[in-house]
Amino acid sequence: MAVPKRKTSKSKRDKRRTHQKTAAPSLSLCPQCNEVKLPHHVCHSCGSYKGRTVFEVEEG
Repeated sequence: MAVPKRKTSKSKRDKRRTHQKTAAPSLSLCPQCNEVKLPHHVCHSCGSYKGRTVFEVEEG
């Protein structure tokens, strides 16, 4: 079985991990109410998706 001859340094380890980061979610504006929402999702502030009302939003 292969075993490393030397310990991997912190610098070498961290250089390998530079591309493993989480990306911020992309956001879009709702065409009905201009609130920020996730693309391809129902808007939580007005309840619309693709120009039609999916659910009624309770005020309060």
